[in-house]
Amino acid sequence: MKGKYDLTIMKKKSLLLVSSLMTLACYSQTTATMHNSNILNIPLQSRWVKEVNQDHPLNSYPRPQLQRSNWQNLNGLWEYAITDSIVNYPENYNGKISVPFPIESALSGVQKTLKPENRLWYKTNFLKPSLTVGERIVLNFGAVDWQATVFINGKQVGVHSGGYQSFSFDITDYLKNGDNELLVKVYDPTDQGINPHGKQTLSPANIYYTPSSGIWQTVWLEKVPENHVNLLKVVPDIDKGTLNVNLNSVGKGEAIIVEVEALENGKKVSTASSTLYHNKSESISLQLKIPNARLWSPDDPFLYDLNVKLIKSGHIVDNVKSYFGMRKIDIQKDRNGFDRIFLNNKYTYNLGTLDQGFWPEGLYTAPTDEALAFDIKTIKSLGFNTIRKHIKIEPDRWYYYADKIGVLVWQDFVNPPHNLPDGSKVIFEKEVKETMNQLYNHPSIVTWVLFNERWGAYDQERLTKWVKSQDPSRLVNGHSGELLYVNDQLRFPSDHPWISSDMTDVHSYPDPRDVPTLPGKVKVIGEYGGIGVPVPGHEWDDVQGWGYVQGTASELKNKYTQMVGELKNLETKGLSASIYTQPFDVEGEENGLLTYDREIIKIPVNEIRAINQQLVPYTPGFSLDPRFNIATNIDINDNDGRYQEFLGEYRNGKRDSAFLRRLVLISLRKKNQEMLTQAGNDYISMLKAPFSKNNLEFISGITMTSKDKGFEMFLKNPDKVDVALYTNAARRKVWTIIDKEEVAPFTKGTPDWNTIQQRVINKFGNIGEELVLGRRMFYYGNVTKDWDNYGKYYKQYFEKAMTHSEYHINNATWPLFENVTDTNILKFAAQVMKYDLDHFDQENTEAYDTYANLLYKLNQTSEAIKWEEKALERKKGAPDEKIYADVLQKMKSGQPTWPTKN
Repeated sequence: MKGKYDLTIMKKKSLLLVSSLMTLACYSQTTATMHNSNILNIPLQSRWVKEVNQDHPLNSYPRPQLQRSNWQNLNGLWEYAITDSIVNYPENYNGKISVPFPIESALSGVQKTLKPENRLWYKTNFLKPSLTVGERIVLNFGAVDWQATVFINGKQVGVHSGGYQSFSFDITDYLKNGDNELLVKVYDPTDQGINPHGKQTLSPANIYYTPSSGIWQTVWLEKVPENHVNLLKVVPDIDKGTLNVNLNSVGKGEAIIVEVEALENGKKVSTASSTLYHNKSESISLQLKIPNARLWSPDDPFLYDLNVKLIKSGHIVDNVKSYFGMRKIDIQKDRNGFDRIFLNNKYTYNLGTLDQGFWPEGLYTAPTDEALAFDIKTIKSLGFNTIRKHIKIEPDRWYYYADKIGVLVWQDFVNPPHNLPDGSKVIFEKEVKETMNQLYNHPSIVTWVLFNERWGAYDQERLTKWVKSQDPSRLVNGHSGELLYVNDQLRFPSDHPWISSDMTDVHSYPDPRDVPTLPGKVKVIGEYGGIGVPVPGHEWDDVQGWGYVQGTASELKNKYTQMVGELKNLETKGLSASIYTQPFDVEGEENGLLTYDREIIKIPVNEIRAINQQLVPYTPGFSLDPRFNIATNIDINDNDGRYQEFLGEYRNGKRDSAFLRRLVLISLRKKNQEMLTQAGNDYISMLKAPFSKNNLEFISGITMTSKDKGFEMFLKNPDKVDVALYTNAARRKVWTIIDKEEVAPFTKGTPDWNTIQQRVINKFGNIGEELVLGRRMFYYGNVTKDWDNYGKYYKQYFEKAMTHSEYHINNATWPLFENVTDTNILKFAAQVMKYDLDHFDQENTEAYDTYANLLYKLNQTSEAIKWEEKALERKKGAPDEKIYADVLQKMKSGQPTWPTKN
């Protein structure tokens, strides 16, 4: 069962990319001029930060497709507290937080990580609006990640789970005259729970992005009549020239006239009306004729206005404004017999880019409404007609701008946890349905993307069919990147890729490749590209910048040109769409066409447009707005090619900190260890606060040998380092270097382990001894298969390192279970596994199974069966469910579950 396991060392990455906003120390520091001093200084920032007013951020109406005039924005400075999970009500607050910016963001004014064991509390006060007879007050939340419990004046109003979906509560009956208290409690386990979490992470082993916990979209009050509309669903049919309007309303059981008007540039083009009789809630469907419809497309993103009225006794009791686009998306055959994506009955190549929606200062939340629109307008200005919104649901206003500016959107659902813990499937499907209902009316959304690269994927056929049944008006990409190629190597095969999907979709990094042809499915490349180009002074983390391929700006342009040329060739073979990674750098990923701060573009706008025009011919809809400032062109000469120039300046005595940092980074990329050590030591010596978090992150990234100052800092001050960075950060850095210099070179052939161990202890003490014990365990388990010594050094290593092991405990324990017979060693291993389950692998089914097998081998059969039953329950419906069922049956029948000699 565990044949796939080996004792591979887990290279646990630091929290550099997932903690808080990176500081560039003395390098390219800037400070924004902002409306409130509560906003933290932001070394990497977009141009909109100076426009942020913390007292009234994001003040535009947040729900353009169901809009009323009588509303009150509650965004602004609230009080906040972080407590443990058992606190029923915070007695004190930690300070002010700017809503709706995530607590981890700089714009929140807090910039703290919310841990799964914590609860985040928000408190604000508002005056009760004046109400006439029958009026109600609804409290709306754009999104809160992940679970929100809402209180008004100390009384619980409701609970909502779902980090990306909007929700509302009628709070009228909880209000009192005058001042009212609004309290929100938030639980967000990020990637440690059962909730969909996207590319947010708290795990040091993942290279994703900083989390966005708590309130991250607008909070507002709305005054509504007792009888009011609470849901609209519009379905255009361009072939019949109609618009179907499905309306849901709430109120008393009285006769209500529903009147719907469609308007073109303010002129009424169609009306429909009907009568409904409320019984708390009722739905009604109406059809409007839209003669000679002006069709929505990127070429002409025309939107009709929609006016909905509820009329009682001749008086309008509710009036909401909305809009719609007349468009159709489907698959048809072209004249050559290829299945193609057709927009409005016309073949339309979907030339897209992978947009992740992160901001250096706001993380999930754009600093201003203008910034939100900027990304979409920029992408279209570069000649793309499609955006794949990657594993994130944006605020409604983002989709409004997509509708208005005119881009096609492939909308990803937010993935469930990779290991699918109990309850995660139910939550995922609930949130998928809510997402479709919330975004249904946006004409820009043409494709739903169910799964991405196997992240939490399950029941693909059933779920693909289910999504299609929920929304037959759009395409469904059942699994984007189920086949993933990196450097022409397929990562994982699949027996039935894209089953029931409308698309055959491969990911291919860096170069595009042909896609399999299957009947009735369009061929698409869901991701390709990933060319990293660092831009000095515009990097989130200048040490860890990443791309599938690293290059200069000139190399990027040449490579991008070649890639689009290949796409054009593949189009002749039936390719209908391609998604480039990506429009903007995101934290440590430097493979964007623009930098993360949106300040530098790596290929000039006109040159990208000219390249993309091969696949998307320009129409007036793609005209450049001369007033729209996208970004400054990159200086193609300011790159690592200046290295000799910098070395000359260094030899001539130049030593300012910004220069040294740049020289250090180029030396790192050039693998010039002698200069890296020399310049790095000079740079560290200049730092006024070397043990600050930001400086330690940089020092860690450039520390490669025991001659580096950073090594001495980490070896002699582990507690100070760990407090600033994360638990065991110092140990992991020191171990890496000791292993490279003092262990690995002496372990070829038959190592003299005792000599190695004593030398390392003499030089580095206990921290070195732990390293060697672990390497001895690894050697006896993976190289010589000497299981007696493996058990001996397993015990010696984990006695010292159980709380901070560099080896994955479960992977190290499984071969011990299979091969070691010493009862004392097995008992110790069971203790180690229980610690692992309690502290690290609470959601790892294989760890449950390992612990169960150890207990069984120790003759603790009843307890073993309980744990194996837990493991089996977690594997229900998985391809390997039968393996766990067989193990459980062996335990119940008294058969060995470990290998036995014949």
